[in-house]
Amino acid sequence: MTFFLSRLLARWVFTRGWLLPVVVVVVVFATSWPLMALAEPAGSDLVSPGNYWWYFVVTAATVGYGDYSPVTTAGHFVGGYVIIGGIATLTTVFTRLATALEQAKGRRMQGTEPVHTTGHTVLIGYTAGRTERIVAQLLADDVTGLVLCTGEEVPVHPMPGEPVDFVRGDPTAADVLARAAVHRAATVLVDMADDNEALAVAVTVDHANPSAHVVVALRDMERAELVRYVDPKIKCVQWHTPRMVTEELTSPGIADVYAELMTAGGASTYSVALPESLGALRTERCRVALGRAFGATILAARAADGLVVNPGWDGEVPAGAVLYYVGPRRLTEAEVTAELRASR
Repeated sequence: MTFFLSRLLARWVFTRGWLLPVVVVVVVFATSWPLMALAEPAGSDLVSPGNYWWYFVVTAATVGYGDYSPVTTAGHFVGGYVIIGGIATLTTVFTRLATALEQAKGRRMQGTEPVHTTGHTVLIGYTAGRTERIVAQLLADDVTGLVLCTGEEVPVHPMPGEPVDFVRGDPTAADVLARAAVHRAATVLVDMADDNEALAVAVTVDHANPSAHVVVALRDMERAELVRYVDPKIKCVQWHTPRMVTEELTSPGIADVYAELMTAGGASTYSVALPESLGALRTERCRVALGRAFGATILAARAADGLVVNPGWDGEVPAGAVLYYVGPRRLTEAEVTAELRASR
């Protein structure tokens, strides 16, 4: 074990650029101890093996607790030598640390650093403006742990001010997806510039993490059949509706609801104007009456003062308002009026 640790330390020192401060510390310590032993009186506690290392550390670090100190003039000169060596070492160490931090920041900006998070959301593909809007919406929805994975055409992190990790490389390459930790991701968005690219990336992502919730943005939704050949669980969303993309990422399956509502047959969305003669109505009354009689679910109400989405049950629908609802068919004004009158 000792041999292994020594080899590991030696490799780290020689490959990480820490050789100079280590050499300075070792040389100063190895030369100052015998010099201090010659300068101080015989039997001095300062130069005993159990004390000198402590004196060396606090003196080289310019802390100087004062529990041990030389008493002779020559000892003072040796102490000054230790202080100068310590300052030189600390300067070298701090310079190296600053360089290491700058290099780490550069690697992050260039997308070469691996991601170490788990259960995160990976966005694969970048389109200027569009990707920023998607990220802003996800952050507004309190989504954390975002990782942006782009191709080589994006040279540096496009959103350095946002809490988004950046990985750069071929998104169909297994090592690039590994750096983005796709295999540990909970959600993956494939948002490429071309549907063929999106299909290729979807294949790679599904192979890397078949249990993730994968969303593919497509310009031509007919390509969704090809994506389903890869994995039926992959959700395809129209590329031109970024808001639907973010909703599918945060609420898996919501795209199916939208698709059903926009498809002829079955439940759909409708509107109906309430006659002025009914006067103002309680929202609860409208919800219960239309729900029981026609299986309709009220989504919103529009009056002179504007549109209210998902009006509260204890609210009021003004006279002449327009109701928007989900139902199996379109209701006539006469049907709605008769049912609301009967509900009194």
